[in-house]
Amino acid sequence: MSSDPDAPHPSEVRGIVLTHGTMCDGMVDAVRKIAGIEGDALTPISNEGRGPEELALAVEQISALHPTLIFTDLQTGSCALAARLACRSPSGVRVVFGTNLPMLLDFVFHRDLPLDDLLERLINLGRRAIDSFEPEAVERGDRSISRR
Repeated sequence: MSSDPDAPHPSEVRGIVLTHGTMCDGMVDAVRKIAGIEGDALTPISNEGRGPEELALAVEQISALHPTLIFTDLQTGSCALAARLACRSPSGVRVVFGTNLPMLLDFVFHRDLPLDDLLERLINLGRRAIDSFEPEAVERGDRSISRR
């Protein structure tokens, strides 16, 4: 019997990218291309044509029997409400609001961590990934342009 090398190991955390419009497809596609992975480590779910209850049902079907992180784009709206609804039962489902690409990339390489440890790691990384570039600082010769 052959097994799919990209299939999730039972202890690996699954990821669901739940966003408005097609943002989820673009983010998952970018992670797959950058990280060179295939399979269902990350599953995109769009809110297009679905209400919060339908979205929550789709999330629950994917997350059944697996620890799962739901990555949403915003803290409010149909995607956030659906993510909260999916966390109603005492299961291994957590939500990350305000998802960014560095966070998703780190997720696919550290899915073997315990769910709550992984969640904390990703939130810290996601915050550190937000920065700015100030051309004026470069012109002044200021080498400390990061706001971190």
